[in-house]
Amino acid sequence: MDKIILNQMQFYGYHGLFPEENKLGQRFNVDLELYLDLKKPGESDNMYDSIHYGHVYELVQELVEGDVKNLIEAVAEGIAERLLAMFCLLQACKVTVTKPDPPIPGHYASVAVEIYRERSI
Repeated sequence: MDKIILNQMQFYGYHGLFPEENKLGQRFNVDLELYLDLKKPGESDNMYDSIHYGHVYELVQELVEGDVKNLIEAVAEGIAERLLAMFCLLQACKVTVTKPDPPIPGHYASVAVEIYRERSI
């Protein structure tokens, strides 16, 4: 399956279990793989035959910077649901939401969740 990839989109949101996360906020990174047939837009060179990744970015930004969730799992699920609802050409998507600086002790680069969702028939 062909795919459009959006890497390391960065946003500032207020998701998390701890009150300080909801008050102070933090950075979130989102990576997407959008699965669809790219043969037609590759031949036609017409944007209407594909998915406009600028619109995808705006949708993800609205969700990550919008309503507060306790879990990044819920953020990822909301992104996948909206993408599948908004883009009829999209057959499936992989969504990764990364918290680079979660408020937990230890030494690590980040924590993340990754989900894969397909369009229901």
